[in-house]
Amino acid sequence: MPVPAGADSGIPYDALWAEVAQLRHRLLALIPPDAEHPPPDAERPTSTDHRPPPAAPTLDHLCHRLGLSPFERQVVLLCLGMELDPQWPALCAALPPHRPYPTWSLALALSPEAHWTALPPDAPLRRWQVVEVGPGNALVDSPLRLDEAIVHGLMGHGAIPEPILGLGARRLGSEAIIAAHHTLVVGLAQTWVSASQAQRPLPLLHLWGRDAASLATAAASLCDTLALELWAMAMAALPTDPAQIQRLSHLWEREWQLNRRVLLLYGEADATNPERERAITYLLDTLTAPVIVTAPERRPPSQRPQVAQEVPLPSPQEQRQIWEAQLGDQVEALQDHALQDHLDRLVAHFNLSPEAISTAFYTAQGHPDADLAQALWQACRTQARPQLDALAERIHPAATWDDLVLPDREMAILKEVAAHVRQRAKVYEQWGFANKGQRGLGISALFAGASGTGKTLSAEILGHALDLDVYRIDLSAVVSKYIGETEKNLRRVFDAAEGSGVVLLFDEADALFGKRTEVKDSHDRHANLEVSYLLQRMEAYRGLAILTTNLKASLDQAFLRRIRFVVQFPFPDVAQRSEIWRRSFPPQAPQANLDFAKLARLNVPGGNIRNIALNAAFLAADANQPIAMEHLLQAARSEYLKLERPLTDTEVKGWV
Repeated sequence: MPVPAGADSGIPYDALWAEVAQLRHRLLALIPPDAEHPPPDAERPTSTDHRPPPAAPTLDHLCHRLGLSPFERQVVLLCLGMELDPQWPALCAALPPHRPYPTWSLALALSPEAHWTALPPDAPLRRWQVVEVGPGNALVDSPLRLDEAIVHGLMGHGAIPEPILGLGARRLGSEAIIAAHHTLVVGLAQTWVSASQAQRPLPLLHLWGRDAASLATAAASLCDTLALELWAMAMAALPTDPAQIQRLSHLWEREWQLNRRVLLLYGEADATNPERERAITYLLDTLTAPVIVTAPERRPPSQRPQVAQEVPLPSPQEQRQIWEAQLGDQVEALQDHALQDHLDRLVAHFNLSPEAISTAFYTAQGHPDADLAQALWQACRTQARPQLDALAERIHPAATWDDLVLPDREMAILKEVAAHVRQRAKVYEQWGFANKGQRGLGISALFAGASGTGKTLSAEILGHALDLDVYRIDLSAVVSKYIGETEKNLRRVFDAAEGSGVVLLFDEADALFGKRTEVKDSHDRHANLEVSYLLQRMEAYRGLAILTTNLKASLDQAFLRRIRFVVQFPFPDVAQRSEIWRRSFPPQAPQANLDFAKLARLNVPGGNIRNIALNAAFLAADANQPIAMEHLLQAARSEYLKLERPLTDTEVKGWV
């Protein structure tokens, strides 16, 4: 028999060629002497040596792992001949039923060990999709063909089946893993080893956590420990047709048996697509091959045995070690620049995965002319922005302490808030307060006061002072009338913010966090659960969470007790309003004899004062004049119309 192009004699494939060659001789021996159309080179074998050829190791492996009988082995060889011998179609056509391809009829006539039980769909050849049956008028006369991945496997190349590749499957390799995750992986590996030694089905492993990269790394390290291949596929890519999902299940079983490949399903199930959820459940419950599921949240238990394990982000100490490993020689080079203090600050504010730390490091390296410490800080700030930008409004914090006018007591509390955020690493980690318990480590503040008194401005100032992003949460997009949706929306916000340490600003918070009601029905009970969930997340959140409200009295005392800082923003008095007016105009803005004492008679808070000052500036610019009292008078009248309030003569007396 001719050796296929590209095959190399002297390699292990020779045994496979020898088995196919012996089958070719048997087929030639069955051709009648008076055949009308004998195949080319159809000389009858004259050798009396009937010793079987050496068994092909890849074919032995296939038959052993899939439980194929000797007859089914002959069917595989009969189909393999079509792939290796260009004369095989003519050889098949010379024998009944005279088709230029292998058929069940030809296979049954060829082997004395033939049995009909190899033909049904649930028999190994078809259940494992080793042989594909093409269209035909009758089952026994239909063409038979080896699955392409099986052909590659017999030739020594363990290719993944095309239907699996078509669903986006990709192989995951093992990467460096932190110590805490390594301990977790060792325990999970022992779980599978123990089940295998006891000859029990391997339990489903469910890894859940906030960082998808850490989940994938842990799963890949587990498979690498056990010398297994890991292939990942998104849950959202799974087919929903029952026949297709059943076919996928059989293919993965075959991949496990032949190539020790493990399936990793990742991502979130689509609650709006019950068909896909049923497909996922079916796949997890019917597969006996090992499966790993990774998701942001823990899935409900399945029918098969399941081991669930959370994969947390690295601890602050581990994150510091990762930073030092990334910096390498630059650690020593930057000792004089207080790098150690800067690393403490990075770890305190940014709760990053190893992959995010690497990304931040390489992003900072892209700015060689910038100060490395500041470049690293800014790179860390950008890590969570893509996720948060879709959930909240980012406020660019440009205001400073000089832009805020408040009584000394309230100003001192705000600066105390900044100190808590700035010194959290020293107090929690170096001084050991975090070891006393994780509850209450979040820094939360309530800003209460009338509209325009500086609540949002103060949040912006804190963000600028701490060099952190400020995100305003749109409560209309968070609160949902459907039970459970509000908590889910809040979870997305906190999870996205957790890694970046941003300042979360829940504006007009009394709409969501009002007095917890007396429980009269299920909706009241669930409203209380929403508040409780928020309190738990605020206590665990590593950044600063600020709630603003116009009505402090609408918040119940149990809620207030769990807020670390409460700042009451008073309505500004005359002296404070005069100072706000003075600070509302930039130094470069042209002014014409502005009387801040007269302007302070307007009985409005700082937010309205800034609106009037800005509107007056536009009026003056349009008239090509410096900002004067007449421009402010016109702007004040427009602002009062918006407020639906009368502008009294007493307030504007002597302006012009």
